[in-house]
Amino acid sequence: MRKKNFPFIYKNQYETASWAEGAVVCGIDEVGRGCLAGPLVTAAVILPVNKKSPMLKDSKLTNLQERQEAFRWIQRHCWFSIGLVHNRLVDHYNIYQATLISMKKALIALLATCPLRPNAILVDAMPLSVQDTPYKDIPIHAFCQGERKSSSIAAASIVAKITRDLIMDRLDLIIPGYHFDAHKGYATKAHKQALGALSASVLHRTSFLGNTILQESDDEYQQTLC
Repeated sequence: MRKKNFPFIYKNQYETASWAEGAVVCGIDEVGRGCLAGPLVTAAVILPVNKKSPMLKDSKLTNLQERQEAFRWIQRHCWFSIGLVHNRLVDHYNIYQATLISMKKALIALLATCPLRPNAILVDAMPLSVQDTPYKDIPIHAFCQGERKSSSIAAASIVAKITRDLIMDRLDLIIPGYHFDAHKGYATKAHKQALGALSASVLHRTSFLGNTILQESDDEYQQTLC
């Protein structure tokens, strides 16, 4: 069922309309909102005109090999950029505001370097505003299940997921014992057990912890909170 206040969007509706005019759109998505530790990572991606691939899917519906193949395709064909907000800023602003900040960072970084100016910005559900930027004239379309309705947003979800997973793998080498390379910061049972034994690290979002260490978790559910 479609969420209230969100319009019906058919697959690649905005891409198709823009490509028919020889123009492009920019897709934005984030990964890591539901994590107890690590940064929030957003990607902004622009696909070339009439360029898409069946590999571009919601990152939550792909395995590692599929994401890596899709990421290589994006690297070869697309323009993309990353917006990162570390855990201390998540604690300071709250996750909602931190998400908007990371989205704006990714978007501005991309539009400042891409030779093409998109005629639309597509966001997965978040009401992003760029009124304080040079890009305030570009319309923004936010709709739920964006990764499944837009190849541009799906590409952004893949770039963000690949990037954040690599960051967490490297952070596990710097701060061992929490198994960041396995759960990527989500509230899995192993992560909570490590928190109970070691307490929180400098990578943890203190505003997210609360009583989660004592609660049981569903690993599969946590992984869907990207």
